[in-house]
Amino acid sequence: MKKITNSAAETRALAGDIAACLIGGETLLLSGELGAGKTTFTKGLAEALGIKKTVLSPTFTIMREYAGGRLKLYHIDMYRLEGEGELGELGIEECFDNDSVVVIEWNKLKNPPGKLINVRIQSRGGDQREIEIEGL
Repeated sequence: MKKITNSAAETRALAGDIAACLIGGETLLLSGELGAGKTTFTKGLAEALGIKKTVLSPTFTIMREYAGGRLKLYHIDMYRLEGEGELGELGIEECFDNDSVVVIEWNKLKNPPGKLINVRIQSRGGDQREIEIEGL
């Protein structure tokens, strides 16, 4: 499925539509250039799951956990990691369960667990984004 969004609000709303289909155990692999809207998408996902805490980019913390919604949300950014070997120290294997949704930006896992949903976000200039979703 391909969608065009024309604002950050529309990108969050599209993510909300995706969240309505999630039951837990899914892993969303977000790809796109820096500034494409991956964290904006994740904010919409969290809002739709009923998470009240503000979603922040995990670029420097690598992983953030958000609870309090219909499902727990883990937001992982692997941009600064060299490879899969560094992930064992972070304990991310504990994130993948049937009561959680895991969102990974800049994936470096060879075989990510869970039901995989690929989300490719591409800027088309200004606030317009082309978002392609596979695996839903």
